[in-house]
Amino acid sequence: MNVIPEEYKIIDPIMQDTYLVNGELKKWTGQTTPVFSTISSTEKYAPTLLGAIPYMGENEANEVVEAATAAYDKGQGLWPTMKVADRIKCMENFVFQMKETRAEVVKLLMWEIGKSLPDSEKEFDRTVEYIYDTIESYKELNTQSAHFSKVQGVNAMVRRGPLGVVLCLGPYNYPLNETFSLLIPALIMGNPVIFKPAKHGVLLITPLLEAFRSSFPKGVINIVYGRGREVASPIMKSGKVDILALIGNSKSAIALQDQHPNKNRLRLILGLEAKNPAIILPDADLDLAIQECVTGTLSFNGQRCTALKILYVHESIAAEFNKRFAEKVDSLTFGNPWEKGVALTPLPEKEKPAYIEELIDDATSKGASVINEKGGLQTENYIFPAVLFPVNKEMRVYHEEQFGPVIPILTFSDIQEPLHDMAESNYGQQVSLFGKDIKTIAPLIDTLVNLVCRVNLNSSCQRGPDVFPFTGRKDSAVGTLSIHDALRSFSIRTFVASKDNDYNNQILQELLNSRASNFVNTDYIL
Repeated sequence: MNVIPEEYKIIDPIMQDTYLVNGELKKWTGQTTPVFSTISSTEKYAPTLLGAIPYMGENEANEVVEAATAAYDKGQGLWPTMKVADRIKCMENFVFQMKETRAEVVKLLMWEIGKSLPDSEKEFDRTVEYIYDTIESYKELNTQSAHFSKVQGVNAMVRRGPLGVVLCLGPYNYPLNETFSLLIPALIMGNPVIFKPAKHGVLLITPLLEAFRSSFPKGVINIVYGRGREVASPIMKSGKVDILALIGNSKSAIALQDQHPNKNRLRLILGLEAKNPAIILPDADLDLAIQECVTGTLSFNGQRCTALKILYVHESIAAEFNKRFAEKVDSLTFGNPWEKGVALTPLPEKEKPAYIEELIDDATSKGASVINEKGGLQTENYIFPAVLFPVNKEMRVYHEEQFGPVIPILTFSDIQEPLHDMAESNYGQQVSLFGKDIKTIAPLIDTLVNLVCRVNLNSSCQRGPDVFPFTGRKDSAVGTLSIHDALRSFSIRTFVASKDNDYNNQILQELLNSRASNFVNTDYIL
């Protein structure tokens, strides 16, 4: 019997019949798309209807473009010219209201994307913390720039200003946290934003719509629904988007860029694919390495860009590592997100088990074996993680970002083998390095930092803490996200300069004394 606690039951499906445009929650009366969960609420398996969202198209795309463009108003809009302190008040109002929605958003995270209860709560709380930390970082940035510098007879006040209209497209695996890591810095720096939620994790935005509407001036945040090709494409074709902020895959990013009529004007902030490897050296602490690799490969079923997606194990320890790793994987508990102690949960994409099975079949046909007993076992909404060994470069799982529960393992005898593979890879986000001999580790670190953007020593790959830069080389990212860096990614250095003479200095002093300019001021925000 599928027993669902009362507080997590879906009583009434959410029929999302409004969208946010130009400061108004506008009624939608057109075509809708049903939203199903792969989690069953009945004893006999059947997908659960969670609700419906608007199926929008070019008309709505043009409507939100016009609203965002009007909010920027050729640089004269209320939002881009607003005092820093007032933009911060708007953001504080939003996050205050957002906290009231925690229980509902957490429940929808579990149902929509199958994220476990502890991880769903963590995603919500981490996002709230991210907003507060962004506010504090913005205050610090403002303080640092609230002064004039004099160089070679020129006085200048250098600050950061908005860039214009942002199209924000977030991922389904972290539909709140990673989406807001784009949305929040884009907004607070003075940019109007058009936001289209991901294909999964879309209904959880519903409880936040009123907070968005009431916290920001009209047109500053606009939220539309639908397929990317129906909505995002016409938005890009308008040529009025100044920043494309996307976390997803490179094919989507390239397709959208290509539709912009002035690509040279388009700033890109992209978080894309990764194929993060782990390298386990002969002297690695196997207990630690195995635990971190299990977490790294299978946290949220491996549906993370930062997941470990391929393991390189030194041939001298491969037999022991494989045996113990496979046993550890098989010991993981599968269940619904609210069940205590579950490590593996239903996959939100109904087609994902078949795709993972394709990767397994391809690998086994080319010489690999599934070395864990449960590997590849399927239910209606899951496929149990398969540990594949030995993997070679002829297999799809070696090249493709699997983004799900399948783990390829290779052995190496010479460290140059994984280093060569990483250099040849299309991706360059992170690596996990397991070992303890500093004579070996030191030169490896010095090489790895030139191939990826984060080297995790004896720990799995991850995004946080959010104060650290999050980016990647090659096809893995464009731009840098972190609390500090994101504010800079969504803004540009701009300044007021005047020759140092009595006439100009008197004008500047009057500007400062009058506080008539929101840009030329030395106000500190505590």
